[in-house]
Amino acid sequence: MATLILVRHGRSTANTSGVLAGRTPGIALDERGAAQAAALPGRLADVPLAAAVSSPLQRCRETLRPLLDARPDLPLHVEDRINECDYGDWSGRKLTELNDEPLMEVVQAHASAAAFPGGESMRAMQNRAVEAVRDWNARIEAEHGEDACYLMCSHGDIVKSLVADALGLHLDLFQRVHVDPCSVTVIRYTRLRPFLLRLGDTGDFAGFAPRERPGDAGAAEVGGGAGAP
Repeated sequence: MATLILVRHGRSTANTSGVLAGRTPGIALDERGAAQAAALPGRLADVPLAAAVSSPLQRCRETLRPLLDARPDLPLHVEDRINECDYGDWSGRKLTELNDEPLMEVVQAHASAAAFPGGESMRAMQNRAVEAVRDWNARIEAEHGEDACYLMCSHGDIVKSLVADALGLHLDLFQRVHVDPCSVTVIRYTRLRPFLLRLGDTGDFAGFAPRERPGDAGAAEVGGGAGAP
């Protein structure tokens, strides 16, 4: 079956401000995120892509823009099922504030039981994303053959939940996976099982250096959905 290249969107203004953006409109890439997006065509230069599939949100579309400019013949499809998790009443709130919510402990340790007030459950989020990937795998293989590669640009919790599904991990364990902004994760699907070929690859190891602790200036820079470390 097809090989899926999963790209988390580049760093956004919400990531830098430590806000849980969710589906809040108008969340754009920040300066660093734009630079990450600009580097994406070079990182994927040797990979033939059959299609690009994007979450409908602005930050994902902006991440893919340089790639689409570099490959004007690459078709773009918008897929609602890989949209960000609907965090409901939590959307737009500071992550530091949300850490005091009792539900956050459930999100971290028992995600399959977590449902956001006024939003969706994490089970529903994973189910729709997995369903989208299965449908796109079948479509890409039918149109381009079993060796075809295609790209999806989505969000941190979506990417992590797809990785958990590919590895046969229970959703309660998906918070053990981390993917940085504009990182690339690759899953090859076969008839019997998927294979995880890359996980959260940015080509940049600077992030492994000691960093400032939460509460210090810049500590909320990474940001990555309700499960961000």
